[in-house]
Amino acid sequence: MNFTIVARDGAARAGRLTTTHGVVDTPIFMPVGTHGTVKALAPDDLAAAGAPIVLANTYHLFLRPGPDVIRALGGLHRFMGWDRVILTDSGGFQVWSLAKLRKITEAGVEFRSPVDGSTHFLSPEVAVAVQQALGSDIIHPLDECLAYPATREVTERSLALTLQWAARSKAAHAGSAAGGQALFGIVQGGTDEELRRRAAAATIEVGFDGYAIGGMAVGEPKEAMYDLTELVTGALPSDRPRYLMGVGKPDDLVRSVARGVDMFDCVLPTRNARNGQCFTADGPLTLKQARFATDGAPLEAECRCYACRGFSRAYLRHLFMSGELLAYRLLSLHNVTFFLWLMREMRAAILEGAFGPFQARFLSRYAVSSPEVSRD
Repeated sequence: MNFTIVARDGAARAGRLTTTHGVVDTPIFMPVGTHGTVKALAPDDLAAAGAPIVLANTYHLFLRPGPDVIRALGGLHRFMGWDRVILTDSGGFQVWSLAKLRKITEAGVEFRSPVDGSTHFLSPEVAVAVQQALGSDIIHPLDECLAYPATREVTERSLALTLQWAARSKAAHAGSAAGGQALFGIVQGGTDEELRRRAAAATIEVGFDGYAIGGMAVGEPKEAMYDLTELVTGALPSDRPRYLMGVGKPDDLVRSVARGVDMFDCVLPTRNARNGQCFTADGPLTLKQARFATDGAPLEAECRCYACRGFSRAYLRHLFMSGELLAYRLLSLHNVTFFLWLMREMRAAILEGAFGPFQARFLSRYAVSSPEVSRD
């Protein structure tokens, strides 16, 4: 993997990430394909939306169909029919979100499968091995994502474990035939500024190809998320990509790019689509509202996605209210297209040295009214 910064405007960066499976211009949003598919969308839909990269989930693919099956069938790219870049997370978020099903020790995590109740063990070494079997382009070490709020004592203990696991993951990755896979470190530390600084310094000391900021968007106040993001990006190496995990809403993306973040993922575009919500530059639209029943306009006049080119808000509302499956595809396609359009607009503004005015215009126009969602 190679990463270069093409332009800067304040803390905002336009970069280029080159991998075995293609080039990713940053800033970038990665649609989430938890089980090896972005819900309701086929690979050609994602390509039409302009996605150069998707995220897949290590934990869920570990459970089914299993890394051995995917490796035997040619790796995850071939298995899911996606010839562009794939990033896999570590499984650490599911350690947090499925807390009732797991037991954490220094060795790793023992957990019961939410699928069939069977018992599994995920260690830093196993997590790396699973991701290598999947053949993703960018992989992550096993980490522990803290719940919010957490005491200083709990946060320190968790951070120590994450850093120990990071070193073990780095050793496992270095001691295997990793091919062209890049390994990103994950900076944890909860909402404590001192611990976040310590986490960044210690993770950099281990040494990774890029750096993710974990443990955000788990219930902390928005301003805390922005402040901690700015703190961590300021501590990370300027020549490595920075990935804010699990974030977020369109206004979060803009504010975080302004703080030096390069990469994002979130289930929000597809999850909210399945609940009848669409994103536009004027804020989200909730199609269940009766006012859209006779609205002949597209979701967004400037959008060139298939849903906006061919169908009215009234028709899309009709599909959704009727429970028609086409509604999920069309609304998901629009939302993913919108998020990727927003990233391209931010990149263009950075290249022009006009990110500040762009941010002001976007935030003044965008109505911050979409509901909070959690990550898959």
